[in-house]
Amino acid sequence: MMARDPQSARERAELNFGKTQTQSLARNRIVEESEAIARERDAKTARLKEMRLQKEAEEMRAGTAPRTSKSTAKN
Repeated sequence: MMARDPQSARERAELNFGKTQTQSLARNRIVEESEAIARERDAKTARLKEMRLQKEAEEMRAGTAPRTSKSTAKN
């Protein structure tokens, strides 16, 4: 189907492109935010694990048995 008015066809194409570009930018922003949250979560988990292991090592040196829990037993 040929457009009768080439200017309006171009305007429609530009509008559609702008809409697609906006959606792509929004999607990229959401992915980046999700990845940042995952990195923060992983860093926090690593810090907590390191603290737990350090505490357990100190308890072992002090001669007290570390408290074990289901989560500690898995790692």
